Amino acid sequence: MPPFGPIKRKDLLRHLRQAGFEGPYSGGKHQFLVKGDITLRVPNPHQADIGVDLLARILRQASINRDEWEAL
Repeated sequence: MPPFGPIKRKDLLRHLRQAGFEGPYSGGKHQFLVKGDITLRVPNPHQADIGVDLLARILRQASINRDEWEAL
């Protein structure tokens, strides 16, 4: 159960794969994950965790609500 808060990039990718996404695949400037007709760009690796605001935007694009995220 990932909490809705700051998260490491590798943990974000792992949980998104559990939600049915495939990848990450190399793209232009960012890697991306795919699930059906949804293509989701993920942030590049950096030293800090992914913040709450960015996590919320990523989950909105992935059509995953907060309850579904915390139930993974």
